[in-house]
Amino acid sequence: MKVKPVSEIVAFLAPVAETVGVELVDAEWDMRNRALTLFIDREGGIDLNVCEAFHRAVDGPLEELDPTFGEAYTLNCSSLGLDRPFKKEKDFLRHIGEKIEVRLYAPFEGSKYYEGELLSFEGGNVRLQTEKGEREIPFAKCAKVCLLIEV
Repeated sequence: MKVKPVSEIVAFLAPVAETVGVELVDAEWDMRNRALTLFIDREGGIDLNVCEAFHRAVDGPLEELDPTFGEAYTLNCSSLGLDRPFKKEKDFLRHIGEKIEVRLYAPFEGSKYYEGELLSFEGGNVRLQTEKGEREIPFAKCAKVCLLIEV
């Protein structure tokens, strides 16, 4: 199935998301299941009613955009999820002051795993306060950065 790029879809639907009071953060094609998932967020979180409102709001514009060139597909709308990796600077900025976990490709300053409070994201570096002090880790060395889920 031929599809339009995610970047084009996100740019096209971003103004629609704003009218619903959410931010369209990302989109993802699942070619096996012929599905497009739109990931949304807003301060205070996302619930089923917000997902439904967003889904209804984008239905018409998506038909106009025709992301699959006439082929049938399934549209899913979802929150980012607690364990969604941080990919862009605004993902980090949204979570300043919250606890995060950082998994690295290779050891950095003696460890491949750090957790602590996110202090900043500047110049491509993740700065966090750990139990052993402040650490500044180059994002390029990070395999995954996401919120710390404490149970």
